[in-house]
Amino acid sequence: MKLDQQQQKTLLELATAERALNAGAYSKISPEQDALDKALAEQTRLRDAASAAQMVVDDMENEILRIQSDERKLRRRKKDSQDALGAETDEERRRDLNHDLYTAKSRIADLMSELQEAHNEIHALRNNRDLSQSRAKDAERIVAEARAALDAANASAAGDEDPREKIARLSQEIPAPALAEYHAQRDENGVGAAQYNGRSCGGCAMVLPAGLLSEIRNAPADELPQCPECGSYLIRDIS
Repeated sequence: MKLDQQQQKTLLELATAERALNAGAYSKISPEQDALDKALAEQTRLRDAASAAQMVVDDMENEILRIQSDERKLRRRKKDSQDALGAETDEERRRDLNHDLYTAKSRIADLMSELQEAHNEIHALRNNRDLSQSRAKDAERIVAEARAALDAANASAAGDEDPREKIARLSQEIPAPALAEYHAQRDENGVGAAQYNGRSCGGCAMVLPAGLLSEIRNAPADELPQCPECGSYLIRDIS
């Protein structure tokens, strides 16, 4: 195949664009969009965790209020029994009042123990809630940064040429016979044309035999040698 140097640059750009399209490099989901999707999913998870942690704290605070309320009622009951006991002379009634007094004291002791445990537990629960809320806050910042990155990427890509339109435009800049040869080779090996760096083929990455290096280097500037391994047209460094 023969092409002038400018057309060789165009052919290399065409081959690169077609390989990128086939490899999915022009995926509709950009890295920035993927990062935002992941950040949003993580934000949802952390928000749910923070809400759950707050609910546990609320439940424990309500339990503490219940214990305190029960304690107040029992202390009033204890006082009432003590007051009644001081004025009561009937032995059977006094036995009932003493039993009631004992029961109230015993239950108050149990409640005080429960209250202490609840206070110890709520301290840890509040720490866990605060940590969860802090992580959720960090997630909001990460989402905001991911949105900004996506907006910047979209703004930058707004003027980018559609890959298929680019391929069509580049194809028109290459003479029909050369384009047909390129397509025939591309149909055969999936590459067609590739960069040659002076030692290896950019299509198959094969390091060419030493005997071929001089032959390729000394080939006419408008001639495109082929890789002996994959058959790709080799486009040498073009200044």
